[in-house]
Amino acid sequence: MDTRELLKKVRQIEIKTRGLVNQIFSGEYHSVFKGRGMEFSEVREYQYGDDIRTIDWNVSARFNHPFVKIFEEERELTVMLVVDFSRSGQFGSVQAMKNEIAAEICAVLAFSAIKNNDKVGLILFTDQIEKFVPPKKGRAHILRIIRELISFEPTGTGTNIRGALEYFNHVHKKRTIAFLISDFIDDGYDQILRIISRKHDVIAVELVDPREEMLPDVGLVKFTDAETKSERWVDTSDQSVRAAFVQYWKERKEKRRSLFVRSKVDAIPVRIDRPYIKPIVDFFKLRESRL
Repeated sequence: MDTRELLKKVRQIEIKTRGLVNQIFSGEYHSVFKGRGMEFSEVREYQYGDDIRTIDWNVSARFNHPFVKIFEEERELTVMLVVDFSRSGQFGSVQAMKNEIAAEICAVLAFSAIKNNDKVGLILFTDQIEKFVPPKKGRAHILRIIRELISFEPTGTGTNIRGALEYFNHVHKKRTIAFLISDFIDDGYDQILRIISRKHDVIAVELVDPREEMLPDVGLVKFTDAETKSERWVDTSDQSVRAAFVQYWKERKEKRRSLFVRSKVDAIPVRIDRPYIKPIVDFFKLRESRL
């Protein structure tokens, strides 16, 4: 992709996703993701009905009249987009590949964040950490993140979610909102997910192509693993083979959902053959109803 084509693609994503943010997510992001706490703003004279626990005794003594402290919500947050860039993301049986949908979802979340004056950062990972973009504010920074998402060429091919979460936990000591965007074709990240979810607000965005969960009846087919390059011939005309395939992916999904529940991690399931806006809106509404 040359520079001109890249800039055109970035602009297209910006126009599409900023419009969605303005139309759909206005106000919802702010209400769902609250600040880290309350910070001191100013003092004013005591008024009838004020909580006596907010009285500033030093100022009151100085002026021989009661004054109270005024606090405001500390709004500034940090949002990290932790994105799976493994080879399995280069798959899509309908109109777009998983990594293309991931880029658009990241843009929606990033523009929602900067609209509320929050910082946004990016971690791209495969079976290693591929790219770290420190959190910053501003439109120019978000456009840089989008450019990385659509043009970066990773070195690794596999998936190591545990390594990505360990790296995230290492570089972020303060509470952070982390969107983990992946197809979750990996194992072994249970413990670290439970650890970081106690400290950070972790939301899993699950990218699924329905063709990956069901085999079509097309006879003898050679399958190649996108990440390991291993090959295997499969007789898709065998009904028992197709049934075993469906059962395998069903069990994986149930195991993953159970992990998210135990870890108190919210999940946004996104089928890439359908518009991704509805599951994101549903997530915001569900979060808002729990507040």
